[in-house]
Amino acid sequence: MTIAVLSGKGGTGKTLVSVNLAAVAKKSTYIDCDVEEPNGHLFFKPENVSDEEISVKIPQVNNELCDGCRRCVEFCNFNALAYIQEKLIIFEDVCHSCGGCVIVCPQNALTEKDRTIGIVQKGHSNEVYVKSGILNTGEAMGIPIINSLLSENKDVCDDMIIIDCPPGSACIVMDSIKDADYCILVAEPTVFGVHNLNMVFELVKLFNKPFGVVLNKCLEGENPAELFCMERNMKIIGKIPFDNELGLLNSNAEIVTRKSNKYKELFLELLDTVKREVQHETITNP
Repeated sequence: MTIAVLSGKGGTGKTLVSVNLAAVAKKSTYIDCDVEEPNGHLFFKPENVSDEEISVKIPQVNNELCDGCRRCVEFCNFNALAYIQEKLIIFEDVCHSCGGCVIVCPQNALTEKDRTIGIVQKGHSNEVYVKSGILNTGEAMGIPIINSLLSENKDVCDDMIIIDCPPGSACIVMDSIKDADYCILVAEPTVFGVHNLNMVFELVKLFNKPFGVVLNKCLEGENPAELFCMERNMKIIGKIPFDNELGLLNSNAEIVTRKSNKYKELFLELLDTVKREVQHETITNP
């Protein structure tokens, strides 16, 4: 079972939910796809960590073969190539690694080389297999790292896979949820939180993914995010209170379910709810 946890922006509690669901599931895999700013490993503190470099293919030119025809320049929609002063210039940071320029070059002057864009780290924390993607500073495209993080899931025997998605609704989020069985949308109880919740709500609708909402930092009184869910018939599968104990543990990078029985019960109940939702979805839409 693969569960993706989303939020419309950072700081809503997405990692709080992801980390603690993986922890209470015991034998599970936690995947941090927030490659621009991963922090799940700070909570799990995995041991026996291994690093794997992730690279993409980019073009390189043999100027002795290049005759300046500019077909590669005309082909590239991202303006990663330019022919200036009788020399082909390649802007590596702009290249999207499609390989098209190599194919259209009539002189075979372009070949490909590897360019490292980040790493994938893997380790264990108790019974949780922890995987994190880390995009190099300044890199524009994290999808190859996310694809690497998710590619081996077919060979993982664990019952539960928790994906901590990037915030927002961009392409890297779409890649993170494409194989998920269920999505959890985490939202704050504010008007701004409603705006961010709507972003990921529209995304999971687009992908036709079953989902439920977890409301974080809940206080007594009116909750705009809860009203938003009720108006759109969105199921609220859990509420997390605005609580000093929780805030202190979380700010100290502690896994709250390993420190507090109260929160262990809360996240166990949330996990059971998600399992029931997935089972119901499987029966209803086989």
